Amino acid sequence: MPATAARFQTTLHDITTPQNTSTHNNAPTHPGMVWIEGGSFSMGGDNNQAADDEYPKHKVTVDGFWMDITEVTNARFQAFINATGYITTAERKPDWKELKKQLPPGTPEPDSFLLVPASLVFVAPPAEVPLNDYSQWWQWKTGANWRHPHGPGSTIEGKENYPVVHISWYDAQAYCKWAGKRLPTEAEWEWAARGKLTGNIYPWGNEPVEQGKPKANSWQGHFPDQNKVLDQYYYTAPVGSYDPNGYGLYDMAGNVWEWCADYYDSRYYQSVTKPGGVLNPTGPVKACDPNEPLASKRVIRGGSFLCNDGYCSGYRVARRMKTSEDSGMEHLGFRCVQQ
Repeated sequence: MPATAARFQTTLHDITTPQNTSTHNNAPTHPGMVWIEGGSFSMGGDNNQAADDEYPKHKVTVDGFWMDITEVTNARFQAFINATGYITTAERKPDWKELKKQLPPGTPEPDSFLLVPASLVFVAPPAEVPLNDYSQWWQWKTGANWRHPHGPGSTIEGKENYPVVHISWYDAQAYCKWAGKRLPTEAEWEWAARGKLTGNIYPWGNEPVEQGKPKANSWQGHFPDQNKVLDQYYYTAPVGSYDPNGYGLYDMAGNVWEWCADYYDSRYYQSVTKPGGVLNPTGPVKACDPNEPLASKRVIRGGSFLCNDGYCSGYRVARRMKTSEDSGMEHLGFRCVQQ
């Protein structure tokens, strides 16, 4: 492990230990994790920014679980790669036979120069652009992957304690299996993100993200062309750069979106709502995104360094987003849980 990573692991232990106060904690088998007591809460949108798929609010009860106190870092992912030789989705040539299953029938096969190992990289436009066309700021870049987050020539050297990105759902699953962990359900993720607070908009409470001191790594300014960088980071930030929530979890808002285990269905909350609540929901049996009905999508949570109230307000604890299982992007990572 590089020296910077080793120093970070020491720091990680130091900031984790004070949070471990229940009888479940201080277990040597759960380093870098904190115990989240089970309980009940009202899941769903808390303010007028909530989207239709955040309703109806409904009672959910979850059992207790362990959760990584930070997003999985480059150092931890490197350890997985060293141990297994795993090759991430972004490092492989796309399989057109699999890709076309997600596309409307008759979609022509792309030129061969596009079917190469690549991933989506954020590139700020020079001026204001329509927000309904994300191709204005996302670029499919050959050679972009977790080792080269901005594309060829970029590196993670010296960024061992930054969140690993360009991770597909399959990549996250592979890491979890190796680590003896799993991805959180969407309900577990929201319960943990709320940090013992009731009915609040953000992990820290209700103060708007740009008021007071920086509370998360987000986009400050006019998205996507002007970022004031008041939080000190234009792209990702080192994990643990901002105050934790009430459970001692860092970056449950901003920095990078985080994969959940659940399929995404825009109508799922309508189907799962019951008068007495629901216990440990695990999501729908299949994905359903009306905008891309053939794509198999999973839920992502927490927002990223690109989130802004003028665009997605993804740092709200109830905000639901989704992406296809094989997607890897510069603002997408994960954290793990364990029973």
